Amino acid sequence: MNLKGFVQENQPVLVFPGQGTQYIGMGADLARDFPEAKLVFQEVDNALNQNLSGLMFSGDIEELTQTQNAQPAIMAVSMAIFRILQKEWGTPFNKTISAVAGHSLGEYTALCAADVLTLADTAKLLRIRGLAMARACERLQGGMMALIGINMKQAQEIAKQTEVYVANDNAPGQIVLSGSLINLDRAKALAEQLGVRKIVPLEVAGAFHSPLMQTAADAMAVLLNQIQFHRPIFPIYFNVTAERNVNLKSFASLLSQQIKGMVRWRELIQNTCASHFVECGPGTVLSGLIRRIVPDSEIISIGTSETLKRLLSE
Repeated sequence: MNLKGFVQENQPVLVFPGQGTQYIGMGADLARDFPEAKLVFQEVDNALNQNLSGLMFSGDIEELTQTQNAQPAIMAVSMAIFRILQKEWGTPFNKTISAVAGHSLGEYTALCAADVLTLADTAKLLRIRGLAMARACERLQGGMMALIGINMKQAQEIAKQTEVYVANDNAPGQIVLSGSLINLDRAKALAEQLGVRKIVPLEVAGAFHSPLMQTAADAMAVLLNQIQFHRPIFPIYFNVTAERNVNLKSFASLLSQQIKGMVRWRELIQNTCASHFVECGPGTVLSGLIRRIVPDSEIISIGTSETLKRLLSE
């Protein structure tokens, strides 16, 4: 599939992944093959005063998976791919993108791609966001659990009865619950009793996207209110509303709410009314979700240099 033709003819929505897609080695091939990627990783390293790229390329997976490292690292890979696409096509590229969106931390990447935030500010915000979320996790042992083969009404009833929260409405039949470990055990037992097809505990450090993240949301609200947001060059769809929004005055509130609020990804994708998407970043999680939300959609997932070079040469 010719990537340039796909983008120019279909004006796709660009989507950016969230936490959990990190792996050792990610981005190393991009830095090797594309100067634009190398510059992105250098700028993120400088902004954080840390050799994050070294950790990404050949470090320890447990250290990379720490929330304060995983979040800016995933963003850096996504932005490296985005910058390569911009370089390949120049100004016309920006005119062929219909909108941007990101899942959880990917929302910050979307804002960076839309020129609302600088790359340095995005890296710093995600480092602080990760640290704030890690501190909130220390206060209470929490986690997240995906339920497969369930609708929203059923998930809400399980959450209500077991005092957990609906954290992610990811796709039809895939909903994530968040809460204390004790209550998640109760939720798991009830889901099994109700015949839920599959229950998957997620490898995360805490009860993200729930009221148990209130302290992290409060910390980010203070910081975000000090940030200068710039007018977006693309329309942006936000997690907590699932709606398109270009009102700069609302961005700080939407981002701080997101930490403790439900990610409405299914609704968000539906509200774009799009049938063509490009996923920029490590992994193919969002492509899988979008295919379930919009079954007849066409999606290109770009996460490696090999994929990118092949798509650019076809």
